[in-house]
Amino acid sequence: MGKNYTYLNTEERSLIQVSLELGQTQADIARSLQRPRSCISRELARNGWTNPTAQPRSRGRPAIAGGYRSVDAHQRAKDKASQPRNPKRLVAGSELWDEVVSLLKGFHSPEQISGILRRMNADDKTMQVSHETIYRAIYAIPRGALRKELIACLRQSRKSRRPRTRGEDRRGTIPNMVSIHDRPSDIEERIIPGHWEGDLIKGSRNASSVGTLVERTSLFVTLVKLDSATAKDVEQGFAYVLNRIDAQKRLSMTYDQGREMAWHELLATETGIKVYFADPHSPWQRGRNENTNGLLRQYLPKGTDLSVYSQQELDEIAWKLNTRPRKSLNFRCPAEIFMPESFDFHKHFARVALRA
Repeated sequence: MGKNYTYLNTEERSLIQVSLELGQTQADIARSLQRPRSCISRELARNGWTNPTAQPRSRGRPAIAGGYRSVDAHQRAKDKASQPRNPKRLVAGSELWDEVVSLLKGFHSPEQISGILRRMNADDKTMQVSHETIYRAIYAIPRGALRKELIACLRQSRKSRRPRTRGEDRRGTIPNMVSIHDRPSDIEERIIPGHWEGDLIKGSRNASSVGTLVERTSLFVTLVKLDSATAKDVEQGFAYVLNRIDAQKRLSMTYDQGREMAWHELLATETGIKVYFADPHSPWQRGRNENTNGLLRQYLPKGTDLSVYSQQELDEIAWKLNTRPRKSLNFRCPAEIFMPESFDFHKHFARVALRA
């Protein structure tokens, strides 16, 4: 439709009716109105008009009897213009809305919710919705407790993103570092599971820390309870958590050049894991870990004391992240890739729905 197109008005529709009654052709009517012929043919087709003088057709469906009435046609056009082409799918009180709200309160992102619903309701389009529709529905809620509660469930809890601060530079000289550039190429290809990226996230005033490990292939997360960020405590904490993982799934770890990893050789001896170090100021070399740390801030907020969390509580937080569908995994969960023998996607989310 051209940018200068205007819809037919009442006078034009009245002229169409009179012209038809006088036996004029659609081409004649189009010329008199200075409209494209297709405009007239569509107008007549929408409103059930058939030429009463036309010869009966020998083939195809029989013509539908009926005449064109300008008043009825104009009213119908007004009614259609006031209706959305597609009815709203995400309406408060509907089954789909209740499902979305339940998943939002479980701290699943709108994109993850969209992926979950698509997998759980593969044969039912009415129970599927895009993440953009979810965002629009949340921010369309009038100001009040429900709007505030749902926005608080979003990853950033605000409309616009802000750059994340990186904190102080913790780099220092680490003995016998092995550079990321000496890392075997098969680790970069992420074909074999068991290669991890590690880091620390800091609490209030950098006085407390939690270790984070992310498996590169499955995005499986493991959290480490730390008494402090000293090299000794970090080595002991990481060794304890890594040794809970099967040996064939703890092959290597890539870390930044933080001094807390100064005891990496002892860690390698106790766990069998090979430690590689990323370049300074190159967080993209450990992108999965950096992204995961951002997700973890929903559970371990900045400015809070992280020392209050026990290892069991950290394991529970990690499990919540490991059972979140991830877009980069085609909306599969890290747990179903890392431990396929013990995690069932459909059973897990069926239980989530029942608890809601």
